[in-house]
Amino acid sequence: MTDDLDTMREHMLTAIAAATGLEALEACRVSALGKQGSVTALLKTLGGMSPEQRLVEGPRIQGLREAVSTAIAERKAALEAAALEARLASERLDMTLPVEAVPAGTVHPVSQVMDELAEIFADLGFSVATGPEIETDWHNFTALNIPASHPARAMHDTFYLQQGIDAKARGEADEKTTFSLLRTHTSPVQIRTMLKDKPPIRIIAPGRTYRSDSDATHTPMFHQVEGLVIDKGITLGHLKWTLETFLKAYFERDDIVLRLRPSYFPFTEPSAEVDVGYTWTRGKRVIGGSGDAPGGGWMEVLGSGMVHPKVIAACGLDPAEWQGFAFGCGIDRLAMLKYGMDDLRAFFDGDIRWLKHYGFAALDVPTLSGGVGAA
Repeated sequence: MTDDLDTMREHMLTAIAAATGLEALEACRVSALGKQGSVTALLKTLGGMSPEQRLVEGPRIQGLREAVSTAIAERKAALEAAALEARLASERLDMTLPVEAVPAGTVHPVSQVMDELAEIFADLGFSVATGPEIETDWHNFTALNIPASHPARAMHDTFYLQQGIDAKARGEADEKTTFSLLRTHTSPVQIRTMLKDKPPIRIIAPGRTYRSDSDATHTPMFHQVEGLVIDKGITLGHLKWTLETFLKAYFERDDIVLRLRPSYFPFTEPSAEVDVGYTWTRGKRVIGGSGDAPGGGWMEVLGSGMVHPKVIAACGLDPAEWQGFAFGCGIDRLAMLKYGMDDLRAFFDGDIRWLKHYGFAALDVPTLSGGVGAA
């Protein structure tokens, strides 16, 4: 019996080692360990042996089974590794091909403008802050002094998540922790920053926002950038200088003229809409110059104001000690004004012709990479 087992082991291991593919290896496994396999047949004979024989032959047969199983597993791993190597070799890219043969993608104008904004405000001492796109109504509305009756909270303006609505209906919602809506602006990032960081604070918060609106100048998802400064002794003059410096750098013109019109936002007091002057040149609006000049006009580009004391207090700061200003504008709109797009919806159509026309080369650096202070 011992000699037979040794001979069987040798033949099986030789056959397994000689298997040149997974199909041949599977045939070896079935022949040895399948329902009608030779090792399986030997295991079935254990029941007819005497206890003394079983003590001697049982470990030998089990040892044969384990040796065959181990050999099959090792051979399978080796064959699969060889197949993967062959596949990788056959699918290898030839990096010596000329660049012209590789289809070139482009950087979306929105991404380009985001890089430009980061460059400009970095020179002004601002850092970039981010936050979740699924927000709580406390961060999105309540902490920003937006009353419960404000139209922005209505279902036709804001995308609410059903789980948040259901939780509130059951009386289980905690406004500070229960996610309930897609943020309608990036202002919640300002709230989260003031709750997390100690003043002084200088941030911009670019990102995606969501509102229930769609036409040539509005989309349900759009991009917005907001800025926030919290420090001691901040005045409206600091806000005007910052916006003026930013817009001059962004449009790359020194003749940018701003007009601040009194307005109302729940989270700022006083509040101001910011208009920029433009002139008509060859039938197109060109940003620059005074809007009161002949052939000129004014275009609203920003909302801004001094941070409301209630907002500062909601974030755990003393409004008698800390003041600040905030501003916000649409990144898509900035791109349209600078690069001459007419329809906001085309930004999200994914038309390769539009992307090739308005997109930027992958290795292009943002304009103004030399900084606001560059000569």
